[in-house]
Amino acid sequence: MTSSTTRRFARLHPVDLVLATTRAYSSLPVVGKHLEPFAGLTALALWGGHYAPAAARAAVSRHTGVAAAPVAVEPGAPSVGRIPPYLRARGQKRKCLHASSIRYGSHPSQLLDVWRRPDLPPNAPVLLFVPGGAWVQGTRVLQGHTLLSHLVRLGWVCLTMDYRVSPVHRWPRHVQDVNAAIAWARANVDQYGGDREFVTIAGCSAGGHLASLAALTPGEPAFRGELVDDADTTVDAVVGIYGRYDWEDRSSPTRRNFQGFLERVVVRRSQARHPEIYAAASPMARIHADAPPFLLIHGEHDALIPVGEAHAFRDALAAVSRNAVDYLEIPRAGHAFDLVDSSHARRSAVEIARFLGEARDRHHQQCTAAAV
Repeated sequence: MTSSTTRRFARLHPVDLVLATTRAYSSLPVVGKHLEPFAGLTALALWGGHYAPAAARAAVSRHTGVAAAPVAVEPGAPSVGRIPPYLRARGQKRKCLHASSIRYGSHPSQLLDVWRRPDLPPNAPVLLFVPGGAWVQGTRVLQGHTLLSHLVRLGWVCLTMDYRVSPVHRWPRHVQDVNAAIAWARANVDQYGGDREFVTIAGCSAGGHLASLAALTPGEPAFRGELVDDADTTVDAVVGIYGRYDWEDRSSPTRRNFQGFLERVVVRRSQARHPEIYAAASPMARIHADAPPFLLIHGEHDALIPVGEAHAFRDALAAVSRNAVDYLEIPRAGHAFDLVDSSHARRSAVEIARFLGEARDRHHQQCTAAAV
């Protein structure tokens, strides 16, 4: 080992050494792809402790505060708690899954599932769901099931995707995969009964960031990856569920910790030296008048992504966009409130279906007017 190499290793932070190790074992032939999830879990463990006290305080607050007002839930839905959440999620998938592990790209991680009814009406509206996981986990397993099953019952085709994640893959692979899935839907979803002319997107947490960013930047060259030039990555409506919409703010210790996570794990570039990367990746900085219709949903007691961040994005977007900007705040809900089939999750699903239905009606009206 040369002296320069020795000095370079000496300057590395222990966290960087751990993450370099995870990337090394994840790149091993044959077994590496099976070890990638452990690399993501390692990254979460290194940063998750920072949020533990706030998460604990929020949990106590939710359980000791005054009773919340009853929430609207889907008519006819089973009472919460009768069936264990894991079994409920498996049942939802078993009833609605039509096709599994379809490739939307050439990389092994670029897979999606198709959810739909057997008696699907023709030209059904389409939703692509982007799961969360702090940009280090991107699996369609168990995420969004309440929303997807509700939309399927209403006659939608739903797609739920996997995507490449850090620390094995560096930004912007994540959003490039989301754009690849949108392009696949625009080109192929009619084979599964979907309407290629009406494709919407939703995502939770990191998936909310990716869905929003892809929707606001359909022509961004850096975010297209291996897509051909004429691939269509536009979407007709967006739902961000407890998303992280600002990748630039360093105004508080919590925000500086988050930016450090992005610098060391996701982007692997210094924000001070490469501010343009963080601005380009921040939905807050990419707002424009032609943004598609947006619905933002956030839990009142979210300790990981404070509700104030959702308020700021909503206000900035509503001040500029020509299209609808709707907002739903779930009382006493924390982060990831929809990972189980709770009343919060079902209220969210009902409101999302309403919003997307209205967006589809407006889309049809605009198409009809343009054809006259």
